[in-house]
Amino acid sequence: MNLEFTTEELAFQNEVRQWFAENVPASLRSRADNGQMPNRDEQHGWEQVLGRKGWLVVGWSAQHGGPGWTATQRYIFDLERARAGAPPVSPFGVSMVGPVICAFGSAEQKQQHLPGIISGNVHWCQGYSEPNAGSDLASLKTAAVLDGDHYVVNGQKIWTTQAHWADWCFCLVRTDSSVKQQQGISFLLINMNTPGIEIRPIHSIDGHHHLNEVYFTDVRVPVENLVGSEGMGWTIAKFLLTHERTTIAGVADSKREIERLKQMLKDTKQGNGSRWDDPFARRRVAELEIDLAALEYTNFRTVAATEEGMGLGAESSGLKIKGTELQQAITQAMVELGGHLSLTWDNSEPVGSFAFNRTRERYNFLRAATIYGGTNEIQKNVIAKMLLGL
Repeated sequence: MNLEFTTEELAFQNEVRQWFAENVPASLRSRADNGQMPNRDEQHGWEQVLGRKGWLVVGWSAQHGGPGWTATQRYIFDLERARAGAPPVSPFGVSMVGPVICAFGSAEQKQQHLPGIISGNVHWCQGYSEPNAGSDLASLKTAAVLDGDHYVVNGQKIWTTQAHWADWCFCLVRTDSSVKQQQGISFLLINMNTPGIEIRPIHSIDGHHHLNEVYFTDVRVPVENLVGSEGMGWTIAKFLLTHERTTIAGVADSKREIERLKQMLKDTKQGNGSRWDDPFARRRVAELEIDLAALEYTNFRTVAATEEGMGLGAESSGLKIKGTELQQAITQAMVELGGHLSLTWDNSEPVGSFAFNRTRERYNFLRAATIYGGTNEIQKNVIAKMLLGL
């Protein structure tokens, strides 16, 4: 594994860095500096900017409308994206259903759905979890019954991120209850404007509306919206989750967050100096940087394996576990090192220093990081099964 970028890769890095410097809106940079996520209009507007450049679906092959970049180029792109203060793109179309349609979709499905994802003009959400089917996803109950040339869908999904923003939902449904649980699941594409769909908001502990309950009551979905064949849903879901768990690791964003923590400590007065002068604070940051270095080198190995044409196995679960645990550790350090300065909820009133304002909001949001994308406890079981045969 070569840890040095080639001359061509360094030139690519400079090109990407310059483009981000010229195109990331100041409002997005400001939100990143404050540890905030963009709102709907900012997120969609930014994705459309990337779409016009041809840099939204960076993991796709040229055959399907992507830039055809190598794994190393994609890694460089993500580093520069985070460094510039640009948010990660919403993964549901770009990293989840898009690759699924490329791999399993019909020619008509590709023609209908891929252009909207590539341009950033069509937005997706994921209909997987249910009130009694989270980690045990195979026990899902949402049913799709064939009626002529439509499936009639009834059931409920929960924790559906950005459903209130989405035009379409990719959904796991049960089309056969007479076979083994995994064998009776299918993968449907559902237009969110279809009659019978109700979205109810869930406000999470960071005070924001990211999540939703989605109810399906006699929702009629054309049979041509079935991806693959009936009963293939579990196979497709595993393919999709491998992509999701790799991107959740968030190496690039964790690098930026640690740099932000350093700057926050330097900007906060303590005695005749700043909190950065405190050996305990510097040691805490150093411990985070060591963990990040270990995660980054693991990611390098994954990149190298991908370049050699090797598929991902237990590595995706390992990256998900360590990446999300590190995200939580960084925000916990921000809250603890900020002390009482971290208690303020926003930047509307100064509390000694603005540096640590909003850290509690981000801390609260990332409590879910070890749950979404498959809980870390489940990921450890996946690793044990794949590597140890348990």
